[in-house]
Amino acid sequence: MAWPVALASLLGALLAMMALGIPVVFAFFGVNILGAIIFLGGDAGLVQLLRNVSSSVSNFSLVPIPLFVFMGEVMYHTGMAQRAIDAIDRLIYKIPGRLSIVAIVGGTIFAALSGSTMANTAMLGSTLLPEMQRRGYDRTIAMGPILGTGGIAMLIPPSGLAVLLASLAKIPIADLLIAGIIPGLIFAALFFGYIVVRCTLDPRLAPAEDRPREPLARRMVPFLVYVLPLMLIFVVVVGSILGGVATPSESAALGGVASVVAAVGYRRLTWQSFATSILETAKISAMIFFIASASLTFSQILAFSGATQGLLEELRALNLGPTALIAGMLLVLLFMGCFLDQLSMMLITLPFFMPLAQALGLDLVWFGILLLLVLEISFTTPPFGMLLFVMKGVAPPDTTMRDIIVAATPFVLLELLGLVLMFLYPPLVTWLPALIQR
Repeated sequence: MAWPVALASLLGALLAMMALGIPVVFAFFGVNILGAIIFLGGDAGLVQLLRNVSSSVSNFSLVPIPLFVFMGEVMYHTGMAQRAIDAIDRLIYKIPGRLSIVAIVGGTIFAALSGSTMANTAMLGSTLLPEMQRRGYDRTIAMGPILGTGGIAMLIPPSGLAVLLASLAKIPIADLLIAGIIPGLIFAALFFGYIVVRCTLDPRLAPAEDRPREPLARRMVPFLVYVLPLMLIFVVVVGSILGGVATPSESAALGGVASVVAAVGYRRLTWQSFATSILETAKISAMIFFIASASLTFSQILAFSGATQGLLEELRALNLGPTALIAGMLLVLLFMGCFLDQLSMMLITLPFFMPLAQALGLDLVWFGILLLLVLEISFTTPPFGMLLFVMKGVAPPDTTMRDIIVAATPFVLLELLGLVLMFLYPPLVTWLPALIQR
């Protein structure tokens, strides 16, 4: 079978199954079964499929994923994250768009503790959005920062999706985790500046609040009690990796233990919250492991069918420079992000993108962060960005999807600006991982 026909058949079958409403995981496994029979030798191919499932889920590099997920679930279900947001709310005073700034600062801090984009958006949306609307904030200024900041959780460690991307793309996990810190902070700074400038130019967007003035020392107390100790967990996770003291798996274990210790110390850990955290961790981790187990066989089928090599040869024949090829790959991902979820995008594109990146001699950590940035942006791109639907679930009933998309648009544009900065100036990404003690 010619490789274009094989490629069209595999992708066509996959998209057809997804269009029928079959869950992504089962759609990939269905295509893998068909491909194993056709391209991997029938019964022998099915045996290889089972072997791949076993080897994928037993891959030690995936260990940080459930541990990072567990950290975020403990923070969320014990209410520690909510207390931290309240403390930040008290600390920030007399600034244009104050509650929107609280959403950005609080969301960034929670991102460094949870790694969950949807939990970040749901928590900020359910707590800050009603208060913003009560005080007369414009919906674009109220919902936009929450949507934008939600995606930062995918960049700043602990990030389970970054671990999965690194594992599937064969990128050093520690390097990719650490490399996401500066891009995440740059995104937060862009959001912060946008809110301050826009609310300064048009104060009607965020009416000033008549709050009694408290001494700074009094406002600092909740921050020192409820935020600073939690930030030590981030220091434990990131510092142990940077110092070469622990591997990503070991640092994730340290973070999981530290989150439970913090919950006990704050007297917020109950059997119900602990059991709920364990259950939600198991659900999310099982989904990710199923995706990882489908990835290896799908890559093998594409290789055996000749699709991967054939497509690479066609691209080389175009004589495009590295810049054009990288830009093309990112544009493909941005387009796919309007219709597909992040896991599907990784599974479909990585078998093609990573061999091409290696052939071009790219810095794989830098390239991996560019991919992660696009995946993060796709969380809020219409019409099917997942965070748009999370916001719809927590927003007031009269909020339309159009309102949410309008609110998200400026922040998507700011994220694209950040992506261009990382693309044009790679040291923004590569500087911090170079400090890791090997």
